[in-house]
Amino acid sequence: MAEQSAARLAAHVADTTFAHLTPEAINAAKIFIYDTFACGLAGGTGPAAAEVLDAAKRWGTGDEAAVWGRRLRLPAAHAALVNAYQVHCLEFDCVHEGGVLHPMSSLMAASLADADRQTAHTGKVSSGKDLLTAAIVGIDVACALALTSNAPMRFFRPATAGGFGATAAVAKLRGFSHAEIWNAFGILYGQTSGTMQAHVEGSKLLGLQVGFAARAAITSCDLSASGFEGPKDIITGTWGFLPLMEGDYDLEPTWSEFGRVFRMTEISHKPFPSGRLTHYAVDALQRLQKQHGFHAAEVVKVVCIVPPLPHRLVGRPDIPEPKANYAKLCLGYVCATTLIKGTVDQYDFLPEALARADVHALAAKVDVVLDGNTDMNAFGPQTIHVHLNNGVEHAITIDAAIGHPRNPFTRDRQDEKFRQCWGATPEPLSPENGARLVSLIDSLEDVPDITALTRLMTP
Repeated sequence: MAEQSAARLAAHVADTTFAHLTPEAINAAKIFIYDTFACGLAGGTGPAAAEVLDAAKRWGTGDEAAVWGRRLRLPAAHAALVNAYQVHCLEFDCVHEGGVLHPMSSLMAASLADADRQTAHTGKVSSGKDLLTAAIVGIDVACALALTSNAPMRFFRPATAGGFGATAAVAKLRGFSHAEIWNAFGILYGQTSGTMQAHVEGSKLLGLQVGFAARAAITSCDLSASGFEGPKDIITGTWGFLPLMEGDYDLEPTWSEFGRVFRMTEISHKPFPSGRLTHYAVDALQRLQKQHGFHAAEVVKVVCIVPPLPHRLVGRPDIPEPKANYAKLCLGYVCATTLIKGTVDQYDFLPEALARADVHALAAKVDVVLDGNTDMNAFGPQTIHVHLNNGVEHAITIDAAIGHPRNPFTRDRQDEKFRQCWGATPEPLSPENGARLVSLIDSLEDVPDITALTRLMTP
């Protein structure tokens, strides 16, 4: 039956227990929960975060769930939207490259907000083991949808596939039955959206779409718990997710790997607050400058030879005084910044940096050239050529950029990122609470109540 695809997703969520998880998946889940919290805390001071919060306050009152980095609680669905936006708005959150997906943003925001509410209203407590299991199966669900695509991305997968992952995680934490999970997926599908036009324009709506997905995950589970029945043939049906939103797809071999391959182990860190597709060039330029010692003033041309996905999504032209979201997804701007500063950080996307004439002059020397890769969803390999004014050319090919599981972010760098983000919250958080939070995450399987995590992330 065609309906079996949705039922299969629901069965994986319902049937997987903590005992089924591998040590590698558990360790990866801790790492990326840690990273997601860091991004969400710093994102409270990100572009338009104050405006999103101001709007959310107008949607109703209630103290169900914490807003990360603030002394404020909101109804759970609204807190989930705000926190998910904060996670993604800096373009600093982790990525599953194979799925072209930020899988943790909506998932963690929805899971923690709903856990806060469940504990406050019903006394139901979710443990660290519960959260680890929910996060891992939720990532499996999101990636199962994203990895099946053979087509260029035409809807924003962090919101579309990510919404299914968030719904899976919330449903798992609530202990839903197979039927309840299946209904929640159907209801979620009715709310699924995510336009790539926001990406093209560099609009702040891009990140807000993962907030919509987090909110929809909670409302979908609420409706399912109340007995509302959703459509069933939502994955491969005539107007199902894959035919409508992806077009060309193949369920295998991804779907046959449920329970054997946990996609959490395939996630990449983002060391820099720009599109992950730009990280290959940043990594390349840092390596070349370290090896050969040249300076930005010596560069006459940079040629980035890239697959179709980065060519389409970050090969955009540099423009004068771009919006931050546009610049974060502009390979020319990011390459120029890297050559001048040696790195890329959040300060490079503030108005004064975005207006720098020297950055834009160098960005004009960056060419993005399409390679012969036939994989429409490939991030790499990317080959970067740097031409100097003395006639010398340096080149390097990057197969896995820094932060990829094959080129991992060290724990020292993870800790440095966390400390920087912890110090960038809208309301100050104590260093002692930061240290306690890190300790709890490191031993998450022993934490009896995960609301302890959110308590530490509020003043």
